[in-house]
Amino acid sequence: MTTFDATVPAAQIGAVAPAGGFVRFRGEPRPFWRLLAHGAVLLMFTLGIYRFWLTTDIRRFLWSNTELAGESLEYTGTARELLLGFLIAIAILLPLYAGFFLVALRLGELSSLLALLVLTVLGHYAVYRARRYRLTRTVYRGVRFHQSGSAWRYAICAVLWWTLILSTLGLVYPFAQSRLERFKMRNTFFGNLQGRFEGSGVRLFLRGCILWLIAVVPFGIGLVATVRAVDWSALADAAGGDDLSSWLEASGLAGAMVYAGLTGIWVLLAFVLLYPVFQAIVLRWWTSGLRFGEVAVTSRLRTAQVLGVYARFLLCAFLFSLAAAAVVIPGAIVIPKLTGELDSMPKEIVTTFAGVAAYVAIALGYSAIYQATVKLGLWRCVVESLDISNTAVLEQVTAAGQPASPVGEGLADALSVGGI
Repeated sequence: MTTFDATVPAAQIGAVAPAGGFVRFRGEPRPFWRLLAHGAVLLMFTLGIYRFWLTTDIRRFLWSNTELAGESLEYTGTARELLLGFLIAIAILLPLYAGFFLVALRLGELSSLLALLVLTVLGHYAVYRARRYRLTRTVYRGVRFHQSGSAWRYAICAVLWWTLILSTLGLVYPFAQSRLERFKMRNTFFGNLQGRFEGSGVRLFLRGCILWLIAVVPFGIGLVATVRAVDWSALADAAGGDDLSSWLEASGLAGAMVYAGLTGIWVLLAFVLLYPVFQAIVLRWWTSGLRFGEVAVTSRLRTAQVLGVYARFLLCAFLFSLAAAAVVIPGAIVIPKLTGELDSMPKEIVTTFAGVAAYVAIALGYSAIYQATVKLGLWRCVVESLDISNTAVLEQVTAAGQPASPVGEGLADALSVGGI
């Protein structure tokens, strides 16, 4: 699943009304922070079951605060639907995993490749079906969004395109996204008004090729340098030696480790610095390519806005890390002293429970920070950067479409490929 699928659904972009294309987001950060904090506590005490209710609350907050020409979107999905869809998905996946286990007994390692292929196809299938569910639960001015098209066809196309993306180190990514978005949007409807996508893969390629050169070329050079630094014949001859330092020097592994370390540092820096820029390019390209009939969307999203969103995330995460360290470090010192007189078994139970509780609390904290800064921030930036034209066409839209099954959403959740 792409970032912009998870961040801004097509339903949000296409639903506009005659008022000069006026779009704004009215949601304030403080209520959203409270919603996430309350949800994090309940997630901990319900062992994650509350996430269906939290997801529903988040969607209702985002949808209801997205105002188009003075009227807001409406999310009609329920937590019970998400829970039911997840349970059905688990009932489907359990026999599948059991089948993978039985196949592994006969095929060995080959079964891992088979399982990876099947789950990859199933994951893309779930992404498409989950999108259908979210669209049919999105209503504007009493008119429902809906989606047609074969999820299996989309899944196979997505797998083939991602195979090409990986084999070309990302060079065909713009063309893959363009084709996949065309498939999704021509099967997307606002009532009886059909959508389409006019974003050009060539245009995205030209906008992103410099980033690709900056990120991938140094990585390729570092990888080649790492491999060439190793003296493979000396490595084999010295494999049985006792002097480790001599072996590392003779085999070239010492130099290779230096090259590998520098390459890894570059990849990390490139991801941190360039990913927000890349995301801004993709979001601006994607939203500007959306169409519903004669209704056209353009975006004024600036790269600085996206960089600011991620900067706020890093700042909040850093402050949270300091607060967590201020609690965890003293706790790690105090707990052994408090449990010092207990038997080994109760002491181990208390220590393990405290460690697990701290880990879960910190993980939920980072998750809440990410959603309150990145997801909410990107949603606001994208919504408020939109310009809509030809909105008079929407006066003639009539209701169409029926609510879709939540099984696709549950399957995406079970396979960890779900989004907002």
